[in-house]
Amino acid sequence: MVVFRLGFLALVAGLLLTIPALPAAPPKPVVPVAPVAAEAADPPPGRVDRDMPPAAEREKVRMDDQTREAVGKGLKWLSRTQSPSGAWGNTAITGFTLLAFMANGHLPNQGEYGPTVSKGVNYLLSCDRGDGFLGNERGNHGMYCHGMATLALTQVFGMTGDKQVKEVTKRAIDLIIKTQNRGGGRRDDKGGWRYQPNDNCGSDVSVTIMQVMALRGAKDSGLHVPTVVMDEALKYINRCYDQWSGGYRYQPGLGPPGYARTAAGVCVLQLCGEYEAKEIDKAVEYMEGNRETGLGGLRGDPGYFWYGHYYAAHALNQYGGKVWERYYERMKNELLRKQDKGRFVNDPDAGRWYDPGREGTYGPAYQTSIAILILSVPTHYLPIYQK
Repeated sequence: MVVFRLGFLALVAGLLLTIPALPAAPPKPVVPVAPVAAEAADPPPGRVDRDMPPAAEREKVRMDDQTREAVGKGLKWLSRTQSPSGAWGNTAITGFTLLAFMANGHLPNQGEYGPTVSKGVNYLLSCDRGDGFLGNERGNHGMYCHGMATLALTQVFGMTGDKQVKEVTKRAIDLIIKTQNRGGGRRDDKGGWRYQPNDNCGSDVSVTIMQVMALRGAKDSGLHVPTVVMDEALKYINRCYDQWSGGYRYQPGLGPPGYARTAAGVCVLQLCGEYEAKEIDKAVEYMEGNRETGLGGLRGDPGYFWYGHYYAAHALNQYGGKVWERYYERMKNELLRKQDKGRFVNDPDAGRWYDPGREGTYGPAYQTSIAILILSVPTHYLPIYQK
């Protein structure tokens, strides 16, 4: 099989191409279980964090009233723009959007937007054709869509225990496990994933990290994930690490490091419990030295503002300390300033985030969902992002 060595811009653009939504089956009720916010915990022994405060002072970052109001307006806009099928574009964007609702306590048939979430979940379930694949198509962005949709379903299952969600999620996870690269293509590709559900089509760090996030979400929810699968995936991600700069490359030894890829790498190491990994501190230093203030581009990854900060917010929250406090305050101020306030009474655009100069092709549902996810990190509702 020919492996297309596309640049980072091409693969992220592929992820977010808007694909016509498929018809969804009638929504089925999901047993609601109230989410429980995680309590702050001491870092594991050996964790290096010069700015880590004492446990009693740890959770200084909280959502203030202004931020909650902004998030509420964003969720209202997303609810208004959901398609009749339950989707917000392709399965990846729908996955992002469902996470935004669940990050604020809205579960299927529970909470103000319970029906909206139920309809969106049912759309993802309807995309399963029996083999577990949740991508809208098997092109260059198929496994991106699959990974993001699967991650969303793992969170639904973990918070509700719904049997139908479990069945589809298990098939989706099994597909990820079966399509992990077994050593085909370049020797360094072993353990990763790439665009298509095929175990012999190469690997890259971006697609791989999305699959690892889904696998971790599944494992946390009680589904079986073989240890060797996670171990091989982490080995691949670590091969993408650039020791000289502290950043992560697109593929081992290929291309320069970038902010978005580095944020994703740190995020996965943290969420997989690799708190003592020697790469983390230097990678965070790389992130701090390669960002630009405000909503400017990210040095090394100028076209991936939202994609990069989706990972950065969760990575730095796990890292904690002053680095996280400064990051959240900076992002909060800029995001609140950039939210669409509406130009007139009942303006349908009011409440959304949309900057056409930064990943504008991917649409406002994508940008709005990620803005909400960043602002909502302190709630700790989503199991995958709890400390």
